[in-house]
Amino acid sequence: MTVESGGATTAALQDHASQAPGTPGTPGEAGGLVQLLTPEGERTDHPGYPLDLPAADIRGLYRDMLLVRRIDTEAISLQRQGELGIWASLLGQEAAQIGSARALAAHDMVFPTYREHGVAWCRGIDPAKLLELYRGVSHGGWAPEEHKFGLYTIVIGSQTLHATGYAMGIQRDGAVGGDGAEAAIVYFGDGATSQGDVNESFVWASVFNAPVVFFCQNNQWAISEPLERQSRIPLYQRARGFGFPGLRVDGNDVLACYAVTKKAMQAAREGQGPTFIEAFTYRMGAHTTTDDPTRYRLASELEMWKLKDPIERVRAYLVRTGQAGPEFFAEVDAEADQLGSRVREACRTMSDPPPLAIFDNVYTEPDAIVAAEREQFAAYLDSFVDGEGEGR
Repeated sequence: MTVESGGATTAALQDHASQAPGTPGTPGEAGGLVQLLTPEGERTDHPGYPLDLPAADIRGLYRDMLLVRRIDTEAISLQRQGELGIWASLLGQEAAQIGSARALAAHDMVFPTYREHGVAWCRGIDPAKLLELYRGVSHGGWAPEEHKFGLYTIVIGSQTLHATGYAMGIQRDGAVGGDGAEAAIVYFGDGATSQGDVNESFVWASVFNAPVVFFCQNNQWAISEPLERQSRIPLYQRARGFGFPGLRVDGNDVLACYAVTKKAMQAAREGQGPTFIEAFTYRMGAHTTTDDPTRYRLASELEMWKLKDPIERVRAYLVRTGQAGPEFFAEVDAEADQLGSRVREACRTMSDPPPLAIFDNVYTEPDAIVAAEREQFAAYLDSFVDGEGEGR
């Protein structure tokens, strides 16, 4: 199917897919799409990625996706009400994030962009901490080493170099192979593959056989630029040119995302080097709350992808197989309501940091230039005295 938008031809489901989403393919480099759950909620098998999850685990994946979507919708509403400066939505990408994140070991290190709210949820980050960043009251708010989850990265693609360097450090620490082996995973979008940092990270990871998984969420749009302006071939095939495996997975299939990530991370821990995973998904919302996607894509494209909704297909599977009933879904809906209320209250009651706090934690040791700048800014603030003579 070809969609005309703004004079550009979008053929995301044709020219850039060796097979369209919903069609099982063959493993790895041979092409095709790894899929274990169809858009209709029917379970399928894939020879390269066998998966047998207990019903409780699948229900847990459904719960994760529903709660993360609620966090996302609440944050969008809060931004519209002036409570957040901006928000980057993950709407439509829940399966890619939850499936991959739940496949990680507790000691694996994660390097996110600014949209991995689902991965943050799986790593134990309080949703309020995510909102602090977008409200402008903190630089992140969590300890990366404690959660094995790096701070959000705004500079497009730079986190791939961070992840590759970290993975090379894992090698030098002797933490590859054997019990307790570690690996790193880095998230980025299809647009980021055009950045030099990303391609440089591919070179270093390949040459040094670094234990890192490159997880690309191909949501079809790099802000307003369609996929065909990023690559003339499917993105996962780029990995071959750098010397490591690449594969495409149905990014709206939480089971498939879980299976391929689990296998790739295990390969990295065993010393088999990097893997490129292209999660073929769709950004159903705006790039950020400052974006208007109706200016560059057609409503019919969005409607087509709504039929592949990652949450609805798991719900359909659970109902069809009798693994969940009305009581379970009602409980999760109620939990989502409680979470939404907590997120709203946390956002609206956040206190602003002292203005001079911006100079804290710049360096681990005192610095003369930073100290001088702090004093200059303090003097500036003191020039705005209130009725009681306090300028700060």
